[in-house]
Amino acid sequence: MTDILEKKNIILGISGGIAAYKSVELLRLLTKQGADVRVLMTGNACRFVGPLTFEALSGKAVCTHLFEEGHNASIGHIAWAKDAGAVIVAPATANIIGKMAGGIADDALTTFLLAVTAPVLLCPSMNTDMYQSPAVQRNLSLLEKDGHIILKPDSGELACGVTGPGRLPDPEEILYRLMKAMRPQDLSDKQILVTAGPTQEPMDPVRFLSNPSSGKMGFSIAKAAAQRGAQVTLISGPSSLCDPYDVKVIRIQTAAQMATAVFEHFEHADIIIKTAAVSDYRPRDITAEKMKKEKDEMVLNLVRNQDIIAEIGQRKGDRFLVGFAAETELLDEHATSKLSKKNLDMIVGNIVKGGDSAFGSDTNRASLYYRDGTQEAFPMMAKEDLAHRLLDRIVERINIPI
Repeated sequence: MTDILEKKNIILGISGGIAAYKSVELLRLLTKQGADVRVLMTGNACRFVGPLTFEALSGKAVCTHLFEEGHNASIGHIAWAKDAGAVIVAPATANIIGKMAGGIADDALTTFLLAVTAPVLLCPSMNTDMYQSPAVQRNLSLLEKDGHIILKPDSGELACGVTGPGRLPDPEEILYRLMKAMRPQDLSDKQILVTAGPTQEPMDPVRFLSNPSSGKMGFSIAKAAAQRGAQVTLISGPSSLCDPYDVKVIRIQTAAQMATAVFEHFEHADIIIKTAAVSDYRPRDITAEKMKKEKDEMVLNLVRNQDIIAEIGQRKGDRFLVGFAAETELLDEHATSKLSKKNLDMIVGNIVKGGDSAFGSDTNRASLYYRDGTQEAFPMMAKEDLAHRLLDRIVERINIPI
């Protein structure tokens, strides 16, 4: 969970399309992020998914009619509009889009949308021909000029059997777009290069030297930077994590491949954040066939890999360079030594010997060490939250207005 949505009043508007079932998962994701979600449904939306489902997940009554009693009365919709931190309309049908563009307020949802001043994320979902019709495109263009955020639909096979644009994006992407809309775009003019994950150094066709790095910290930083408007390139070793939205991802395996990719891209970067756990050594010889268990002992000759971050430190110019130090002891000593030797601007250090800061965990307890000798310790927190804390400090250090 990240703090951007915690205790925020989010309004989820649902109109009458077959994709309304996806809004159930979207609601679950929003509440998991700590958001306080209220749901508004059109009459046609109720024909696809019952209001009771949304009431059970949100813990609040769902508004379905303009003339309702109690907290859901029409005057209440204006109060919702004043209190809203952000609004999502998913799915947004051609009908609701047309009404919004024309300023029509003939039901609970459209009345609310006309009164709200918070950011509105519209997620169109409909038949391909409807979506591509001049009227719908004209209405979407008008709504975008009015300041609404339009999430383009995915392409694929639709419920009507047609293949093309019109499918509601996955709830995870809608959540990401909402969070991006609520984040400061304080990195919008920056290019950021992030490395993540382990590397694998093959011994034979079936064995390799590696480490337990999952890539979660690096992926979280790449995602956070993209949310804040940066152009992000992520170079990742083997990882099961999905590519973050709005991020160019380059997958590699070995330290040599990591070095090649990094040096191909670092010239264009303003900020370089090296979270990858790159193997220090690789086997000197790689056998063409699987090595057999023939002796009680085996000697494995290793040779040292290129020190990527040290070379970047020598060539970085005015780029802002951040390293990571995953240690099992003497964190302050090892982190400050690496900060100096590698010519870093900042280093993030943490103890990875078990617990909630171990490799593969979703949380981290980290300390930041700066070139000027100052340092800062953070409590245990989700890696996604730590990613934004780190970016906050980078923004401060490179004097970008927040």
